[in-house]
Amino acid sequence: MSYILFADRDDAGSALAARVAEHLGEAPDGSARPLVLALPRGGVPVAARVADAVDGDLDVVVARKIGAPGHPEFGVGALAEDGPVVFDRRSLRYLGLTEADLADTVAGERDEVRRRVARYRAGRPAPDPAGRTVVLVDDGLATGVTARAALRWLHRHNPELVILAAPVCSPQARTDMALDADTVLCLHAPQAFRAVGQFYADFRQLTDADVDRVLAARAP
Repeated sequence: MSYILFADRDDAGSALAARVAEHLGEAPDGSARPLVLALPRGGVPVAARVADAVDGDLDVVVARKIGAPGHPEFGVGALAEDGPVVFDRRSLRYLGLTEADLADTVAGERDEVRRRVARYRAGRPAPDPAGRTVVLVDDGLATGVTARAALRWLHRHNPELVILAAPVCSPQARTDMALDADTVLCLHAPQAFRAVGQFYADFRQLTDADVDRVLAARAP
């Protein structure tokens, strides 16, 4: 059985943009210019479509997953920008890990966050979410741990309203993220969810250059 829902991230972004625009049109502060923040790399082309649809300012929140030892794709935690590490306690217990076991991995990912911030912002200051409606966008949510780290970073900067938006997510992630976002907009949460990529015909890995092009095209 095929589970393809989107041709690529641009297609997913167009579909998500329509839903976000509809939601903001219903919100009391919908007339304010929102801040649309992408989770690089995959969330950037999706967020660009959302920003175009809602006339929002586009920027990024750089976050990195903390992978399990020997299984880097299995996220047991994440960190965003200069925020604290957020661990998935259930995963740590399941794998018999402690935070100390992941100290070297955390340090490496912290270095990668700094590298990406320097690359993507090129000297620009971090976006200021204070008092604004913020839409945090990714191309999909599996465990949601990376999005949670970004949401925790956002809340430290006092946004007025935080919306987490993704084209597809696991049912568990949709439920869990409601604890950290004012609203979760997820177009599809299939019970057959295994990985984000299974719902895209084209889910190629993006590069820093891809992110640069999208951000440069929408720079003020």
